[in-house]
Amino acid sequence: MHEFRSHTCAQLRSSNVGETVRLSGWVHRVRDHGGVLFIDLRDHYGMTQIVADPDSPAFETAEKVRAEWVIRIDGNVKARDEDTINKEMPTGKVEVYARQIEVLSTAGELPLPVFGDQDYPEDTRLRYRFLDLRRERIHNNIIKRGQIIASIRNRMVEQGFNEFQTPILTASSPEGARDFLVPSRMHPGKFYALPQAPQQFKQLIMMSGFDRYFQIAPCFRDEDARADRSPGEFYQLDVEMSFVTQEDVFQAIEPVLRGVFEEFADGKSVTGEFPRIPYAESIAKYGTDKPDLRNPIEMADVTEHFAGSGFKVFAGMIAADEKVRIWAIPAPKGGSRAFCDRMNSWAQKQGQPGLGYIFWREGEAGGAGPLAKNIGEERTTAIKDQLGLEVGDACFFVAGVPAKFVDFAGQARTQIGTSLNLIDDNRFDFCWIVDFPMFEYNEDEKKIDFSHNPFSMPQGGMEALENQDPLTINAWQYDIVCNGIELSSGAIRNHRPDIMEKAFEIAGYDKEILEEEFGGMYRAFQYGAPPHGGIAPGIDRIVMLLCGEQNLREVVLFPMNQQAEDLLMGAPAEVSARQLRELHIRLNLPKE
Repeated sequence: MHEFRSHTCAQLRSSNVGETVRLSGWVHRVRDHGGVLFIDLRDHYGMTQIVADPDSPAFETAEKVRAEWVIRIDGNVKARDEDTINKEMPTGKVEVYARQIEVLSTAGELPLPVFGDQDYPEDTRLRYRFLDLRRERIHNNIIKRGQIIASIRNRMVEQGFNEFQTPILTASSPEGARDFLVPSRMHPGKFYALPQAPQQFKQLIMMSGFDRYFQIAPCFRDEDARADRSPGEFYQLDVEMSFVTQEDVFQAIEPVLRGVFEEFADGKSVTGEFPRIPYAESIAKYGTDKPDLRNPIEMADVTEHFAGSGFKVFAGMIAADEKVRIWAIPAPKGGSRAFCDRMNSWAQKQGQPGLGYIFWREGEAGGAGPLAKNIGEERTTAIKDQLGLEVGDACFFVAGVPAKFVDFAGQARTQIGTSLNLIDDNRFDFCWIVDFPMFEYNEDEKKIDFSHNPFSMPQGGMEALENQDPLTINAWQYDIVCNGIELSSGAIRNHRPDIMEKAFEIAGYDKEILEEEFGGMYRAFQYGAPPHGGIAPGIDRIVMLLCGEQNLREVVLFPMNQQAEDLLMGAPAEVSARQLRELHIRLNLPKE
């Protein structure tokens, strides 16, 4: 027999009854039932119930074991009585009567229990992450993560993509976040950077004559933590393709994401087709470029119904500034004063003066509420008809310049949908957000600047750059969104140096900036660059969605805390004076 086990703790079934077996694992818990000891023995694969009665030679040792001790069990497999079968466990029809127990290692007092799923302070969980990872939910999340990545990799290969690895030590690049810098011992005073993304490398791969590249790529960004973004490092499905249009990228990526989500959805439905929603439409309907399409609420512009109306606040704003718009946020089944008052209070907690509303109830002409009385039955009915509302529904209103209130409007839409239980949690709804603006007006610097990725190809190419108002030019740039979470941005790249130079010129950057900041890629464009494009969905976010978690730290093996500290390994940490001398570095620490 093997030194440690003949079976795992998930393998034994009724067909094994009568066999002598050896199991090894962790003591999940010990229960004393009238002098008979029951030990739930756990390993990576599952759990088996061990029984030690007072007549067993293993009983004396069984009395000593405690939670998370590692033990080896020799014993006989027996069938459980009908009334003791545990249908929740694959091994629930059998148990092992222990003949011998050997303690392989003991465990001290636990800083957090492995049994159960209690909520513990994050710092405790991260400092003792090796214990946290033994807990069933987190353990299963990490196993599922590996399975999801394997599935993605297989699907990409089946689509004709080749997997390549790009450098980890590279040059610093201004890509929007701070770089992690690595000092060079061999080149004093110079630094490598950890890649924020393999962006330039994957474009260089296309210029090297390869066609379809992918990589499960580690990325490093020195930025603050968020629930949907890990501090320090994260992984993405990095993809680039040559001789493709935007639609070609969509057709390559959709089957991969749909297939992975269908495989791991656990009964949830997955979007059939991924709708394409223009950026401007997404902002106007949902108040965000990351819409949760499970929420059926669509906002609408109802400015015309308030212009010149008896509601002087809105009417006066409209008359004073042509940029002012009134947006309506429907609330199906929210037609009660109590709900409207709750939403008004919620808005005030968000720092708003309030949230105007109208609601419709049985037997009442027009609508109810202060706004309805001010604008009259005809206008109220027109709003109701435009939005397709009925008796029992409500509608809320935000007013001003949309760019200033759009974030709040989007939050209000989400709050209404959540409060009225309109969001179906048993769906994964994908969409593409397309037609992002190439440029925007920078109010702080009073100049035109790039809106998103400066290396996206402008729609219309050079002709648009030379003849069109820059603020009306869209880019071949796109995001993919699922359930309100942005999984990735992508773009058809600007592969022509002349178009790139013109785009940077419009944004106030001269050719020298291109050569200085992006010299390697810019030089490569001079030697025959194919039209190419790509995308990079976030692996951690995909896993988070499929595991039903709200925080990335629940699906990452060894995450950092909110302060970008690894509490388990003690990083970042001070280094010795000798190490600093070798790197020709002298510290200049801030004064406390």
